[in-house]
Amino acid sequence: QVQLVESGGGLVQAGGSLRLSCAASGRTFSGYDMGWFRQAPGKEREFVAAIRWSSVGTYYADSVKGRFTISRDNAISVYLQMNSLKPEDTAVYYCAADPAVGNYPGRAMTYDYWGQGTQVTVSS
Repeated sequence: QVQLVESGGGLVQAGGSLRLSCAASGRTFSGYDMGWFRQAPGKEREFVAAIRWSSVGTYYADSVKGRFTISRDNAISVYLQMNSLKPEDTAVYYCAADPAVGNYPGRAMTYDYWGQGTQVTVSS
């Protein structure tokens, strides 16, 4: 079983940048599709971005397209570079792993493993 640990969250002003990292422990996530989701207070968890195990396919929510970039070191870490941050990006961000590659990446139930989350707060 893979454990996921997110880091890199924090407080940033609108227009600023943050880079989130998701590291594997217990085993690598080589061969897994990976995703980032976020959840703001009082709202449902929503899809942010995903990347296939091969790094060939990347997917983004419309709300972050052009501002966020997902990437991976195939076996060990997944990253989410967040630029031009807005107050509406404020949320807890979660990393997730899907060992059954090829599933639809934008749905939370696709993923079997989740990290504990890291808080991102964007001030106006």
